[in-house]
Amino acid sequence: MQIPILNGIYADATPELRTAYPVNMVPVPKQSGISNGFLRPGDGIVANGTGPGRDRGGINWNGICYRVMGTKLVIVASDGTVTELGDVGGPVNTLVTMDYSFELLAIASGGRLYFWDPVTSTLTQNTDPDLGTVLDFCWVDGYFMTTDGEFLIVTELSDPLQVNPLKYGSSEVDPDPVVALLKLRNEVYALNRNTIEVFDNVGGALFPFARIDGAQVQKGVIGTQACCVYIDRIAFLGGGRNEAPGIYVGAAATTQKLSTQEIDELLLNYTEAQLALVKLEARNDKSHQHLYVHLPDRTVVYDAAASEALGDQVWFTLTSTIVGFSKYRARNLVWAYDKWLVGDPQSNAIGYLVQDTGHHWGQQVRWEFGTLIVYNEGNGAIFNRLELVSLTGSVAIGKNPQISTSYSTDGQSWSQDRTISVGTTGNTAKRLAWFQQGNMRNWRIQRFRGDSDAHVSFMRLEAQIEALAF
Repeated sequence: MQIPILNGIYADATPELRTAYPVNMVPVPKQSGISNGFLRPGDGIVANGTGPGRDRGGINWNGICYRVMGTKLVIVASDGTVTELGDVGGPVNTLVTMDYSFELLAIASGGRLYFWDPVTSTLTQNTDPDLGTVLDFCWVDGYFMTTDGEFLIVTELSDPLQVNPLKYGSSEVDPDPVVALLKLRNEVYALNRNTIEVFDNVGGALFPFARIDGAQVQKGVIGTQACCVYIDRIAFLGGGRNEAPGIYVGAAATTQKLSTQEIDELLLNYTEAQLALVKLEARNDKSHQHLYVHLPDRTVVYDAAASEALGDQVWFTLTSTIVGFSKYRARNLVWAYDKWLVGDPQSNAIGYLVQDTGHHWGQQVRWEFGTLIVYNEGNGAIFNRLELVSLTGSVAIGKNPQISTSYSTDGQSWSQDRTISVGTTGNTAKRLAWFQQGNMRNWRIQRFRGDSDAHVSFMRLEAQIEALAF
């Protein structure tokens, strides 16, 4: 019989059934004749340079990757060479916002707004006292629009270094603070803590933007970086008044919830102060539409394309550790020079994502996935053989890595791991099978573990089971 492997199940002490999403394995919908999808290893991270500090944000402008590392605005070349352009200050443990007009690259860092002009090679700060603190900003219709959490502020069309205090706007449908600004279809979304309001440029002598009343969204965003443009909508972490946090996409007065019960349960493990520092990123790559939610000790990823193909919400987890969970060490993804450039939140390194290895910055990381419940209508069964139908032969060169399986009959406690070899490089005929895998009296869950040396994809789990009647 075939046992599904794209998602697993476990139980907690509540008691409640929980979903076990794959860890460092990516679900891929693919009709192969063997299954309708498979698990491939998560992307590896390869270092190719170092900067003047930890990465705080990046952007591709005119084919060049600009990043803020430490307090420095830098250019990262295709070979990883870093060129410093100037200092934008700000706490080095905070993220920056970057956007651009036709002539200028703007950076919000430490509550201040800076402009880089590549023609004159100058970095200039907007020091107009009417600008106030810059919590977030975006560029729209020739204006740089900023927010200090209370007002919406635009720079002058003729001079981005000047602000007219008579041209302040506000987001007033709800008395919640403005958290972030995003532009979608040339409209400005003011993302407040409990609501989202949409503004359009209508011109006029004073504040040139007017609220689109029918487009208001009755949910808000928990943190400045906890939102991004995703599948032509606004993806965000937050919720409405008197609601627990969740992950949504929304536009034009409607929202769709992306987070499942399992993701909502996970979010409840963090305080609101921790969630306010979460960053969301979108990545459209190889028919995947990934939404990265960077939590304090891991990153959970939603795939809209795979969810549509498989008819279920597809999530998986990324982590940069060999045991348990820890912060995923690829942040601020920028598509430049035909690859995904990333920064490391724990060092000054910069690098890029690859698929020919699963190592993160040269270090081993773990992977894990589980199965749904195997149930024989209340009867027992003997497990004579388990085989993972796999694509072998691409393991780390010079290695003969091991993978293991264990099982649980209650969803909480697990059997001793049984280990087998996945073969060596080039051994594509290797079959991954376990024999004499015990029995079950009622139901059973299987779990599989390995590390990034075992660079293997898995298409299905096949079990030879002998039914028993108790």
